[in-house]
Amino acid sequence: MTASDKAHALLDGVRKLDDEWARAIGSLGEPELRAPSALPGWSRAHVLAHVARNADGLRNLLTWADTGVETPMYPSPEARDRDIETGAQRAAAELLADFVASAGRFEQYAAGLADDVWAREVRNRQGQPVTGAVVARMRLSELAVHLADLGRGYDLDRVLALLGPLAEDVVQHAVTSRAAHLPALHLVADGFEWTMGAAPKTTVRGSAGALLAWLSGRSDGAALDGAVPPLPAWA
Repeated sequence: MTASDKAHALLDGVRKLDDEWARAIGSLGEPELRAPSALPGWSRAHVLAHVARNADGLRNLLTWADTGVETPMYPSPEARDRDIETGAQRAAAELLADFVASAGRFEQYAAGLADDVWAREVRNRQGQPVTGAVVARMRLSELAVHLADLGRGYDLDRVLALLGPLAEDVVQHAVTSRAAHLPALHLVADGFEWTMGAAPKTTVRGSAGALLAWLSGRSDGAALDGAVPPLPAWA
């Protein structure tokens, strides 16, 4: 599969989750938006503001891949945090409109990219090289994990079930992000397998949602079978 083929498959998943988000947030008013999310210290409004700015940030990376002009995901970590906090204070109608608009901007820009753009490398906000196709996977992962954080009846197993085979890509993104913090492991879930490190001797099993919850710092791994090592906080 080419980078372009992979990216377009991932973008199909992005569109599916954008539609699911629209259903999940469409009826939210002020009280529901100010209620706590599953993320400590963040309201649902913070989650929406974060995912909206993530869409714009990842569109910046696609612009970089497309034009060759360095366009960082965010101007700085401080600017990222400030934009999330500012966005979370918006009135409900404005916040929801911004969320929908940012998702649309990402989808529209991605849909217009030439096939060769998806194989080009840029750098994520940690400074690591990623291809355009990985940027599409980053967006899918962001939408999947934070949909569960909303506290609107979605857990990670339900979200991943919506994605079918693309669930593997979401878990793979978390595996890749956590690889530096883990010993060699063999992860098994829902017919998928992931290997971390060389010649792993330890196998960890569970549902894909339980694996993702642990890898993304949303559980201690108690729902998994095997010798589950501790993980540092998700950065």
